[in-house]
Amino acid sequence: MLEDRSFLASRVFSSSCHHQTQLACFNLTCRLEVGMGNAKRPPSDHDAHSLLPSSTSSHRNVRPRSSSDHSNHDSHSGNTSDSATLFSSIDRDNSINCLIRCSRSDYGSIASLSRSFRSLIRSGELYKLRRFNHVIEHWVYFSCHLLEWEAFDPIQRRWMHLPRMDSNECFMCSDKESLGVGTDLLVFGKDLNSHVTYRYSILTNSWCPGVSMNDPRCLFGSASLGEIAILAGGCDSKGNILNTAELYNSETETWVTLPNMTKPRKLCSGVFMDDKFYVIGGVGGSEGKVLTCGEEYDLESGKWTEIPNMSPGRSAAVRDSESAAAEAPPLLAVVNNELYAADHTDMEVRKYDKEKRVWSTVGRLPERAVSTNGWGLAFRACGDRLIVIGGPRVVGEGYIELNSWVPSEGPPRWDLLARKRSANFVYNCAVMGC
Repeated sequence: MLEDRSFLASRVFSSSCHHQTQLACFNLTCRLEVGMGNAKRPPSDHDAHSLLPSSTSSHRNVRPRSSSDHSNHDSHSGNTSDSATLFSSIDRDNSINCLIRCSRSDYGSIASLSRSFRSLIRSGELYKLRRFNHVIEHWVYFSCHLLEWEAFDPIQRRWMHLPRMDSNECFMCSDKESLGVGTDLLVFGKDLNSHVTYRYSILTNSWCPGVSMNDPRCLFGSASLGEIAILAGGCDSKGNILNTAELYNSETETWVTLPNMTKPRKLCSGVFMDDKFYVIGGVGGSEGKVLTCGEEYDLESGKWTEIPNMSPGRSAAVRDSESAAAEAPPLLAVVNNELYAADHTDMEVRKYDKEKRVWSTVGRLPERAVSTNGWGLAFRACGDRLIVIGGPRVVGEGYIELNSWVPSEGPPRWDLLARKRSANFVYNCAVMGC
């Protein structure tokens, strides 16, 4: 599960580091190699997993800590050189500047070197600094078995098992939604009498009850941007279709109610694009009609704007209300502020023209992207690439494939990242970038 230690040297450098930082990175890398090689005990699977879990900028340095930060740190650490500097001959900022450029897969090994490293990683400080310095890695989290989740690192092409969720049978059998935000994976479902949320943290490698929404719901559209996420629409516990929306902050673990949308909708999808949130498609109204419009939420002005014909549309066979309720929400993803859709009926990939407000076909989905009315197929943005997760199944057997395509490299040519046996389809899928 841990990345080979030799990868540290290749991953710790960044072209944007200044010469002094590069020299410090080299020294730090050498020390890490020596420390790992001479460790009294190798890092265990548990140690590694408990700590494992977007635009670029010319300013890539760690933000200097204020004097109060220094005093607070010294008071907690006893002002020891081990805590204050991490390495005796490299100042703390340069040490962290290198550590944030290590792969997330390395953090388990690094944490085994000392209490200071372990505390630094488990506190979440390192991930906040990664976000501040625009150093982001995207991992895919998905579930093909009830209460069981796996993580996949598309760079190292490595699988990881998460601890099993500890919940009751009612939640286990309920429909669920999932969302990656900050360093957390949120899973939403139903208990016996209410909607509930479970939260998995990559800092502790554990599940715990999450903070409930102000207006609990299911079948909503959602998306995340860094440490925040927005959930819009859906149904309440009585089945009423909602036009409400909420913003979640993973660092404060709080929900804030946003202004209402112009239309109630459920079975919709959400994305962030150009620093604005969009809720798209779904069904709404008293008759449950298919909605072809989208709505844009401007975080600065706090206003919703309806955008006609923003949904990629559905086949003629599922446009009536009864068929629409059985159809999956639109399969949408945003890469480099461009909106893409997976048409599971025609097995095509479409792209949205923001200026003309029209959809056009750009290529085909992977051949084995099998679904049932769109259910069981995951279509997600993962950094600069699109990920499709799905595969053929027959009774008692089958497999799941992970395919990726980088849109900036031209028309869709899918790269098979991984394949594994699974008798079930993909129940839930989320991407976490941190």
